[in-house]
Amino acid sequence: MAVQRRPGRYPAEMRERAVRMVFKAEQHTGLRWEAICSVAEKLGPTSETVRKWMQRAEIDEGCRAAADNR
Repeated sequence: MAVQRRPGRYPAEMRERAVRMVFKAEQHTGLRWEAICSVAEKLGPTSETVRKWMQRAEIDEGCRAAADNR
């Protein structure tokens, strides 16, 4: 039996928008954490939440390896 994840508090569209905004802001500032904090402040979630969305997006795109949790 597969375990279903709890639906997120934020809609998928917001997560996708936040990730795009961070990538764009990071190009201008050169600093990822500064970009994450700026986007989080504008959209409402915590900086840590946006950081996790960024990690997930990079894993999904194949830019980052998923952690091996054995």
